[in-house]
Amino acid sequence: MGEKVRGYLMVIGGAEDHSGDKKILKKFAEISGQGKANVTVITVASQDHQEVGEMYVEIFSGIGVGHIETLDIKSRSDANKESVAERIASSTGIFFTGGDQLRITSVLGGTKAHYALERAYRQGVIIAGTSAGAAAMSDTMIIGGEGDEAPKGNIVSMAPGLGLLEEVVIDQHFAQRGRMARLLMAVAQNPFILGVGIDEDTAIVVHPDGNFWVIGSNTVTVLDGNCISFTNVSELGPGEPLAVCNIAIHVLSPGLGFDMKKRRPLFE
Repeated sequence: MGEKVRGYLMVIGGAEDHSGDKKILKKFAEISGQGKANVTVITVASQDHQEVGEMYVEIFSGIGVGHIETLDIKSRSDANKESVAERIASSTGIFFTGGDQLRITSVLGGTKAHYALERAYRQGVIIAGTSAGAAAMSDTMIIGGEGDEAPKGNIVSMAPGLGLLEEVVIDQHFAQRGRMARLLMAVAQNPFILGVGIDEDTAIVVHPDGNFWVIGSNTVTVLDGNCISFTNVSELGPGEPLAVCNIAIHVLSPGLGFDMKKRRPLFE
């Protein structure tokens, strides 16, 4: 961690406020450049590309973003168009909508659009994602698993993500859908990665120094498995209960942060 964080990310737990003070979306607009911003909304995860895209264009216009366009990438052929890569390259802020995170990676992975995203990130452009768009940010992403069960074998399914945020796995709608068990399982399987569970209407803003700060109205839960002293995860069969001892859990409210290099909470 550290050299593996290269730009700004905003990772949103889903269901961010669209009609009240819009704190999270206003922060994205601010970092993007506000009136001078050139924002691209990418709807690849969504089933209804047009409706979702139009909604975010209206919201961002209403909070003072200078210019907004949507990219309706429906196929890998679309993602390999030079015009799509050029649009991403011209952006000062990029926003991924919710839907299905596997659509994001299966459509974008290895395409001109994907490489343009990586270049934009390295150059300091903020990339945001909500719900599925949040899950896809990390190098390993959760794509399925029951949220209301005890942690057991085969409770979580994972796949490669976009790789913008390394050594971290994200889960969204965290408290609202009871997803502690599946994040515990993900971290138990690989204690080197940080598990970050983000509640609805809550986001982390990841800075290039490897620190993130919490904004929104709920909490962010960080699971650090580095100090696990015992786990039976490698012996589990389907449906068998997980044991994991001495895992660190941090619950962060808005205004608090986390140093992902030193793996410690930040209070100012």
